[in-house]
Amino acid sequence: MEQAYADIIREIDDLDRPGLKDTPGRAARAMRFLTRGYGQSLEEIINHARFPTERSEMVAVQDIELYSLCEHHLLPFIGKCHVAYIPNKFVIGLSKVARVVDMYARRLQNQEDLTMDIARAMKTVTEVEDVAVIIEAKHLCMMMRGVEKQNSVMKTSAMLGIFRSNASTRAELFSLLKST
Repeated sequence: MEQAYADIIREIDDLDRPGLKDTPGRAARAMRFLTRGYGQSLEEIINHARFPTERSEMVAVQDIELYSLCEHHLLPFIGKCHVAYIPNKFVIGLSKVARVVDMYARRLQNQEDLTMDIARAMKTVTEVEDVAVIIEAKHLCMMMRGVEKQNSVMKTSAMLGIFRSNASTRAELFSLLKST
């Protein structure tokens, strides 16, 4: 990877100048960090923090920071993710919800697939059918190049189970998200 970055930099600038001399190594380490989600699994992330419950009311975690790289241009998209589910057997530790978001975000992604990946993962780890994921993000591929629109925000949702089939459950979720 370091050699690939060196080749790219040589195409646009002098790799021997002081500011760029160590850049290929730094860039390779940064890319490994930014895509570390490929080396993680749900089992590793949840790490036995799944607890039996008799609770059946909505659990929602709002405004989870999200950083990802668009698979089309390798440029960042940055935003927040809201995750909700209705438990029927298990709840998971609060920090685990954020870790699930991070694991999938730290892969080359498009926002639409990322939203569904998180929803499916939450369905798997909580053993529920009722999961909602909403992502709001700004895409640097749209802000720094192409149409160069600075204020556009992309919003995607994945509604599974009752969140899809029941308008009042969706309304309850949207009410919870607006209340803070």
